[in-house]
Amino acid sequence: MAVLIFLIAKFIIDLLKTVFERVEQGKLELAWLDRDTVSPTRRLISAGIWLFALVMAYPYLPGSGTEAFKGLSVLIGLMVSLGASSLVGQAASGLILMYTRTIRAGEYVQISGHQGTVMELGLFTTRIRTGLGEELTLPNALILGNVSRNYSRTVGDGFILETGVTIGYDTPWRQVHAMLIEAARRTPDVQSDPGPRVFQTALSDYYPEYRLACQVLRTGPTQRAEVLSALHGNIQDVFNEYGVQIMSPHYMGDPPEAKIVPKEQWYQAPARKAEQ
Repeated sequence: MAVLIFLIAKFIIDLLKTVFERVEQGKLELAWLDRDTVSPTRRLISAGIWLFALVMAYPYLPGSGTEAFKGLSVLIGLMVSLGASSLVGQAASGLILMYTRTIRAGEYVQISGHQGTVMELGLFTTRIRTGLGEELTLPNALILGNVSRNYSRTVGDGFILETGVTIGYDTPWRQVHAMLIEAARRTPDVQSDPGPRVFQTALSDYYPEYRLACQVLRTGPTQRAEVLSALHGNIQDVFNEYGVQIMSPHYMGDPPEAKIVPKEQWYQAPARKAEQ
């Protein structure tokens, strides 16, 4: 009877495996299941079926009614309950990440100061690969307990690439905007639609902070690092071409002359005045 119960459980799991594989391959669509949650759902259902089969077959196992068998069951249960608390917490965090779709394989994310492409989202850990070729293994509880920044989710077939510079107040901000956009346009794989944009994120005591954001075609983690390196090189080249120093000035006292830009210099090249 115990063997029959286990054979029925295996038959049901094999039957469900075929359904899950068809959903994963896109041949079958279910309203409550998609490709991102096929793997964890299959594992949970398989584990549930085997546990149910074990409970049903327990009375039919030889010696299941003896005191020794009962004592061994209590001992195993106690060991699991004491030693698996952190393991259960990691598994619960992994399931939450999978079913809430916080991150997905192939997306470029930043988690707790670590940036990289998600290679695998497991039940207990998540592997991400940085642009320098490093592979990081992060516990799922760490990911769930920290703010994660996703650079791919809202872009579709690409990801967001951003960098920043701080230039003194004596440089026209319109010129800085134009130079950063020019550097982005010179960088391979940067999309022209939508085009790069520049934001002034802060007006500090000594300099404004500029942030360049652009979209890049979806590539691997190594290619992303190469694109960012090329973008930084183009920024230096463009600023050198127009004679603007990439520096963050600091003052120990009042400067002899006010650090302002006369109106006639607001549109220094490559900046252009918008047509009325």
